[in-house]
Amino acid sequence: MFALSALFFTGCADDFLDVAPTQSIPTSDVELYNTDSGAKTFVTSIYAKFLDWDMSSFGWIGLASITSDDADKGSSPGDTGTDKDVLDALTYNASNPSAESTFIAQYDGINRCNQALNMIPKLDKADPALRERLIGEAKFLRAFMYFTLVKCYGGVPIVDRLQSPTSEEDKKMLLTRKPVAEVYAFIEKDLQEAIAVLPNRSAYAADEKARASKGAAYALLAKVSLYQKKWQQVVDNCNQITGYALNPSYAKMFRLEGENDIESIFEINGNGAVPTKGIAGYSNTQGARGAGGWGWGFNVPSQSLLNAYEPGDVRKDATIIFRNSTLYDGRVVPETVENPMYNFKAYSSAYTDAWETDANIKYLRYGEVLLMKAEALNELGQTSEAIGLLNQIRHRAGLGDTPATSQTAVRSAIWKERRVELAFEFDRFFDLVRTGQAESAFAADGKVFTVGKNELFPIPASFILQADGLSAQNPGY
Repeated sequence: MFALSALFFTGCADDFLDVAPTQSIPTSDVELYNTDSGAKTFVTSIYAKFLDWDMSSFGWIGLASITSDDADKGSSPGDTGTDKDVLDALTYNASNPSAESTFIAQYDGINRCNQALNMIPKLDKADPALRERLIGEAKFLRAFMYFTLVKCYGGVPIVDRLQSPTSEEDKKMLLTRKPVAEVYAFIEKDLQEAIAVLPNRSAYAADEKARASKGAAYALLAKVSLYQKKWQQVVDNCNQITGYALNPSYAKMFRLEGENDIESIFEINGNGAVPTKGIAGYSNTQGARGAGGWGWGFNVPSQSLLNAYEPGDVRKDATIIFRNSTLYDGRVVPETVENPMYNFKAYSSAYTDAWETDANIKYLRYGEVLLMKAEALNELGQTSEAIGLLNQIRHRAGLGDTPATSQTAVRSAIWKERRVELAFEFDRFFDLVRTGQAESAFAADGKVFTVGKNELFPIPASFILQADGLSAQNPGY
């Protein structure tokens, strides 16, 4: 009926649900899944989406990282990576493949959430407490995807249920962009409902430690409030996040031993062992390229990021792989690799050359909670308290107290600290936009950020065509 609509209708038309990168199960017979393990498969399929190439790998890396002043395209000069050159230069258009694949991937994940929310209440033979928790996980994950969408594209369609291919109302739901405020309200509602039923991380068994918890929902809600400048809500939500602490070693946090550590609040788990369930191509596309290397070499640290580190900051060597150096596991990075720097946070020691590795993406961690709370407190005029939180982050990095004392200086110090603390964790581009620093920061990096356009990525041209007047394109595209 409509090409994009077919994506959303897949769950009810074809009646299949992906539960792993290589496995599908039919969902026509409710009784087949009317058990605890059956109920879990619907939410497992949502987590599995985050391992996909289109969700967390090459396109997302280009859209959310290479566009920022923390990263350059990298690779070989003649290898554009399809569109990574235009993303790096901020010259992309409405047909950009990375903007399109990211948009579609989020809605694929949202469809899985809606499948889970439709099916799990019907599974009356599954444990009621488990069903309640799984519904909370699905709502958290749906909120997470909508937060990605609203940051990237602004107002987007709110698809809150499975659809009927013959329903005109459902067609309009799929193809009509909603205002940004309405999208944020939908995200907040999902998170509040998730908070009400999700357990604390400590209540999960060891083999379920990567699942969404109450702390994760509060942390995401705090971040959603941060983007809307709801400062008191940021503080209030941060205060609800308990049971976490800074990992004493910043570097080890991004190695295998640091997965789901004391600082981790929500991360995407990669497994390089057979059967592999790592993030497809995540490490390989960012690995050192050239003779003696092990990857495609994209998304390399910029000189601007390197210059942002203060002398003695341990985060520099934990974030950047340098050419002609030896890594913590003894691997030598020879002079013959093509770029002088690479992303250390995407490195896998045990599965360096593999397509699917054990590298994780840490999306929410306690270090950022401290920085969010510090930023909010400073905006509320509680600057001295904000300084104390900022210094906790600096001390872990091997630095002394911040010299900043005034509200204005502390604001700038917190923004700078976010940059070096969260480098290559998919925050920098969006931080520059939300704080109004983008135009000047990109100019200093030799790029032109067009105010009124580059704050948002383009809605895929294919979607606008299918919407047939129900939705309009973002300005400038």
